[in-house]
Amino acid sequence: MHRRHLLKNAAGLVLGAALAAPAIAQARTKIRLGYLHVVAVDGQIWTGLDRGSFDKHGIDFDLLECNTGPEVFEAMAAGKLDVLSAGGVISNYLALGRGRAFLINDVEVATAQLWVRPDKGVRTIADLKGKPIATTTRTTAHIFLDRALRANNLALADVEIRNSSMSAAVASFIAGEVPAVALWVPFNVLVREKLPGAVKLVDASAFYPQSAVVGGWVAQPDYYAGNKDVLARIIKGWAEANDYIVRNQAAAAEALQKNHYPHATPADIAEAFKAQKMFSAREWKRLYSDGTVTKWLQQVSDFFMTDAGVANATRATDYFDTSIYLSTI
Repeated sequence: MHRRHLLKNAAGLVLGAALAAPAIAQARTKIRLGYLHVVAVDGQIWTGLDRGSFDKHGIDFDLLECNTGPEVFEAMAAGKLDVLSAGGVISNYLALGRGRAFLINDVEVATAQLWVRPDKGVRTIADLKGKPIATTTRTTAHIFLDRALRANNLALADVEIRNSSMSAAVASFIAGEVPAVALWVPFNVLVREKLPGAVKLVDASAFYPQSAVVGGWVAQPDYYAGNKDVLARIIKGWAEANDYIVRNQAAAAEALQKNHYPHATPADIAEAFKAQKMFSAREWKRLYSDGTVTKWLQQVSDFFMTDAGVANATRATDYFDTSIYLSTI
């Protein structure tokens, strides 16, 4: 972000060059963007900002970091955001009519993980029956926990869900207040560091692609209606950043760690990349076109709406607009 601002200041000083440039090159749009500080959500954002991909297309982000998906959607509902980027939680709020999706970041193949403490009497998923599990509900971790339990003949009703922010959930696990936690990367790094005896029983990759969870970008309804040209420019900047990561994962991981994840190691960021399935912009175009992404979104919406007892929810075919991406890429 510092680099972007320096470039803008330099451009202002060179007035003659700015006046000579085509009008379209000078057009700037400031967008209030909310996001979660996890690689699966903000990897393309930071890579695009650092490499000038969004700047190239006249996009300036006013960034708001949030701790959870529900929090970032609350910020949008309060009128603080134009656009947001989040994980699997988007399928919940979109089904409730809280925005329009227009861009997908990745498939969260193994970002959600179930960790347990053998010293608290839990060594298998069967041992979780009747036990408390810390997590953040209405998120990727919640979806994954449901899948993991059902695969082992248990249900969410068979355990005690303790809902909190993910940082609080992990802290309670480390402190020994609960014997298990359903978390998402990179919180696994903290568990490994603070609790060497903890065991990861399973991650979401065990249920892919049947239970694929995708995260992506959502526009506030009124903003979506009046700014599709701006959303197309976001897509262009995102596509350049995304394809750079796909082609240069080691270099991208090193840059993200150095500039934006100082408390992690390059190996931690590389592990986070492996936990998500990324496609090139052109590969995503095929998955948009053939209905694959819409199917993935719908199956997660079905889980959330069933869990909440909501009928007549908005379908993914209505809340996910593929046309902007397909006409841009």
